[in-house]
Amino acid sequence: MKKLLVTLLLVPTLLGAAIAGENGDWLTNYEKALEVAKKENKVVLINFTGSDWCGWCKRLDREVFAKDSFEKFAGDKLVLLKVDFPKYSRPSKEQMEANERLRVKYRVPGFPTIFLVNPEEKVLLQTGYVPGGADNYVKHLSEKIN
Repeated sequence: MKKLLVTLLLVPTLLGAAIAGENGDWLTNYEKALEVAKKENKVVLINFTGSDWCGWCKRLDREVFAKDSFEKFAGDKLVLLKVDFPKYSRPSKEQMEANERLRVKYRVPGFPTIFLVNPEEKVLLQTGYVPGGADNYVKHLSEKIN
């Protein structure tokens, strides 16, 4: 009985993390990201990453995505979607299949690849790591949004 109760409490929490976001405001569900973007009149930033093995991905996370200036900009303008292809940890089979479909759909050449996409799925920008820190990255993204 105790195991059943723990399972019943844990499943909604795990499902909520997959839909509502991970690492703060990052979503993992593409359709949900588009829905939120449309509702809030924002753009979706899709981060194709190899979070646990890609050096440039880790650098982008550390130098840009973890900084206050990016987080403020993102809160105002973006819906964040992480499409992860880890080597050492394994998301669910369903999540990996969804991520692979998106990788093919957007013809991702490597990691990190970043897309800005409007709610109608029009690509506004394809980019990757850009040197210069969070403020420079915000400026780089802003040019395609405003």
